Amino acid sequence: MNKPLALLYAVLGTALLAAISFFMAAGRPWMAVLAAIVSLFFIGSGFIVKARQRRKREQEAKPGEN
Repeated sequence: MNKPLALLYAVLGTALLAAISFFMAAGRPWMAVLAAIVSLFFIGSGFIVKARQRRKREQEAKPGEN
């Protein structure tokens, strides 16, 4: 994963986790649950993007092997 994309995922993931604590402190449990679900999917998508880019990079490095 290139550095700007990794930074984007790190900053937005941290903001989503901070949103969970904000909604909990504000007394909005349903918003906290929603933010938790969104953050799980967002962080998971970061792992998926990283794995796909790594797999693509490995295939380009070894074009004769499949």
